[in-house]
This record gives sequence, C-alpha cells and structure tokens, in this order.
Amino acid sequence: MDRATFACSTAFYRDYNSSSQGAFCLPGGHVDFIEKVESFTYSDFFRDYLIPNHPCIFSAKFTEDWGSRRNWVTWDGKPNFDHLLQKFGEAVVPVANCGVKEYNSNPKEQLPFKEYIKYWKEYIKNGYRSSRGCLYLKDWHLSRAFPDQDVYTTPVYFSSDWLNEYWDAIAVDDYRFVYMGPKGSWTPFHADVFRSYSWSANICGRKKWLLYPAGQEEYLKDRHGNLPFDVTSPNLKDRSVYPRYNQSQPPVEIVQEAGEIVFIPSGWHHQVYNLEDTISINHNWVNGCNVAIMWCFLQDELAAVQREINEWKDPIDDWHLQCQLIMKSCTGIDYKEFYNFLKVIAENRISVLEKGLDDEASAKNTPKAAISTLGMLHAVFDLKRTVKVLTSLSANEDFKKLDLTSLSPPPEVLLHHLKAAIDTALL
Repeated sequence: MDRATFACSTAFYRDYNSSSQGAFCLPGGHVDFIEKVESFTYSDFFRDYLIPNHPCIFSAKFTEDWGSRRNWVTWDGKPNFDHLLQKFGEAVVPVANCGVKEYNSNPKEQLPFKEYIKYWKEYIKNGYRSSRGCLYLKDWHLSRAFPDQDVYTTPVYFSSDWLNEYWDAIAVDDYRFVYMGPKGSWTPFHADVFRSYSWSANICGRKKWLLYPAGQEEYLKDRHGNLPFDVTSPNLKDRSVYPRYNQSQPPVEIVQEAGEIVFIPSGWHHQVYNLEDTISINHNWVNGCNVAIMWCFLQDELAAVQREINEWKDPIDDWHLQCQLIMKSCTGIDYKEFYNFLKVIAENRISVLEKGLDDEASAKNTPKAAISTLGMLHAVFDLKRTVKVLTSLSANEDFKKLDLTSLSPPPEVLLHHLKAAIDTALL
C-alpha cells in the first residue's frame, strides 16, 4: 500500500483512546461478510474492524490462489489425504483428544502424521466412531517445519503481526498453526493467547463458531470464578453453580464455509466445532491496535499469580521474581520479555523511518518489507502505541522491582529514541 493511499485515510490513524477497544455488543449478532477483494482495502479493515475490535468474515475469493486450496483438497471438497501424506508423512504432529477433559482443555499427544491420517480414514469409514475417541490435530507449526511449501500467503489485512515478527526475530517460536480434524472435533471455550487477535481460514470443510464479546465471559463464570469448559452445557443454567449466566448475551454464531476467513477480535472468548472434515490455517497476532489489551492481560495474570502465592511473600526473598517466573511458565512471557518484545517492534519501525528499506529487505518476506508496504503513517501509529504501553510498563511497580540492568537499551533511552523518531517522521 503506497503512501498516497494512507494519506487519504489519515483521519483513522488519529490517536484513539483505549476505551474504543472495550466490550462490544453486535446488534442482532450481525457479522459483516467481505465479498470482494478488489473493493476492500487495508485501510477499510483497520478502520472498521481492527480499531473497533469487530469480527468479520472474508469470502473464499481471498484464499482462492493459495497452494493449499488447490492441492490439499480433492475435487469434491474433502481433505486430499494422499497429497498430504506425500508432503508431510514423516512429520510428528500434536493431536488432542476431544472426548477427554484435562485442566479445562483436551490432553495432547505427539503422533506421526501418517498415523493420524490412517486414524482419520478409519474414523470416517467407521461412521465417525473409534475406540481412540475423536482426535483433533491442533497447533501444528507447519510453516516453521516446512518453510518452502506453497501453503498460503498471509493476507495484507493481517500483515501487521507483532507476535510472529518478534518470535521470528528470536527464532524460538511462532503463532502460525494448521488444524486438521474430522467432523465432530471441536475446541473448548477459550480466549486466544495474550488476548490476541486471531484469523482462521478454512482450506476445506465447515466450522461453527460461538463468539462472546470481550467482557461477556464474566457472566459465564461459576461461583468460584472459573470459566466453563463447554459453553453449550446445560449445567450453565444451574444458578447455584453459574449465578450470573442469565445476565449473559447469546453468543454470536458464525458458520464458516470452505475458503472463508474468520477474523476474531482481541479478547473475545469462543468455542469452535468442525461440522465436516476440516483443515484450517490459523494465526494469533498482536499489533498497535491491541497491544494495550495484551499489556492489561499480563498485569491481570501477574496479579492472579501474586494472589495465589501471597502467603509465601515473607519467607521468599525473591518473591517478585518467582511471581514473574510462574507467570512466564503459564503464559509464555514475563515483564522483561515483554519489554524486549516492544523493543524489537519499535526498532524495526525506527529503522525503516530513519534508513528506509534496503534492496535485500524489500525483495524478501521480511518484517521491514511488511512495514514499508503498510507505509510511514502506519509505522508512526505503531510507535505511538508502543510509547503509550512502554511508558506504562516503565512506571509499573512490579517492573521496577526487577533487575533491569540487563535491558539494552534502558527503558528511558528507548522511550527517548521512540519519541525522537516520531517527531522526525512527522516534520
């Protein structure tokens, strides 16, 4: 997207208040359907869905040129098991048992991909029954394991993806997944990691989504404050167990067809069913529009840990550090890594603003190329949002109690650099 395109939409890059991302009630449960690729711009998506935190559905036209849509699906719309075995037969994949509840989720095991496909074929042949239960291949990092495969191209609407930009930079993890499962496989009620956005594209098959706007989950908690495993369970109507259930709104329901992409807003809890044998591509992502929600989530998580082990506060000298360690083991990140996350995102944008894009970076699918594609105004917007969250993090008492000498540059230096880069870019 060139600078001229963004210049005509400068208004929606104004500095929105965080309150614009609060709980949202869709009138009548309506979810917009985006039909045409050529008439829907990134600016439209940013203004109408990212900033207000609204869900939407993209038509199958947005994925029709993907390699997976061509090669992973048979002529009658079923998973192409032979092709998948040829490409990925020797891989080892994570598989969940949908019929077993373990700590409010389904237990997982690692299986050879070829064994899973054999199971899936037999499951279909036996009328979708098996003594092994209903097994669902979930959270497979296929793109990381097979980077040269022609599977899909991330749509431009989801290209401002700080989570994967950061974890790619440190070469530790990613939040790009493939899901494959038979009719009847499902995912229990949850909100996505760090309260991130997510997008999910059906390569084949159909899904049913039950969505609750952020904040509605409070009415679904039991008297102990726990969320339900299955939001469709009749037990939720027992007011002695779920005292506030009658105050909840009905879920927003989406039936997602083959080829379509569903955009799930930040912090929205959801439950998902495969209505047919289904394969999907899924990303979790954070950017300047919802990084403040991620920061609030981390503060809530740390507070929960502190409450849980408060009785050990006096005997433990490094109690605050132990709380950070526990939080990281549960969520995957602590406050110091969150600082490094913000630093990497900021420095990538500062580099593009100050130095431009070199030929090598522009020729590859790199974070800097994506930043350049979205334009200077978007980079400035990202930096402004980073300044707000970094300022809050730097002032946070739990952050200040940590040993910050290992952080380079120090927070105050990074903040100064950020503000200077913004001022220079806006001259």
